[in-house]
Amino acid sequence: MANHRADEKRFLDERGSGGPLAPNGLNPATIMEKPVRERIIDSYFWKDQCFGVNEADIINRVVEQVHFVGGTYGDAQKPSPFLCLAFKLLQLGPADDVAKDVYAFLEPYLEDRRKLKRRTRMGTSLTFMDDFVDNLLTKERVCGTTLWKMPSRTMLEDLEVLEPRVSPLGDIEDLLDSDPEEVDGVTESPGSEFGEVTPEMDELENDEQDKEHRNGD
Repeated sequence: MANHRADEKRFLDERGSGGPLAPNGLNPATIMEKPVRERIIDSYFWKDQCFGVNEADIINRVVEQVHFVGGTYGDAQKPSPFLCLAFKLLQLGPADDVAKDVYAFLEPYLEDRRKLKRRTRMGTSLTFMDDFVDNLLTKERVCGTTLWKMPSRTMLEDLEVLEPRVSPLGDIEDLLDSDPEEVDGVTESPGSEFGEVTPEMDELENDEQDKEHRNGD
């Protein structure tokens, strides 16, 4: 009697249309680059921690196993637990309104200044939550893999899928049109908080005239 076992690579290459597809009509498990996918499914973490799990199990895995963000790390380009679990979420199949949910869920973290540990092939470095989330929303390559580009926020706003986002800084056009020294009602000259006062233009012109007059003598 022949033995049968789950073949992850075959699943990635030959998955039929009966499973849930991504909004762009693709198998969500193939959204990441093929070399990255193959490193993930060949890794010990994937085989030990990602088999037969659902969304609720993944939350527990994140709490217990994810201690840094990143893609592959080290000389062997080992896939991080963060990347493996992100890939598992893709494999489970995102809902049709995933793009809308991504913006609605992630954008509040653009005001989050907490520190994050990031690990790459070059070693460990420090980043911040708002910077990492901004990369997820705007860049095509994050955590060592190229992702399929999401619909832009502007496009979703034009389609009335998303409400316009209000920046915590206020209206950007008003900020650009305002005097830099009067932003947020500040009218003091730069450096005044250190006891320094920026000379007015008339004072600078008078100083130049005095210098010319002395040089003429």
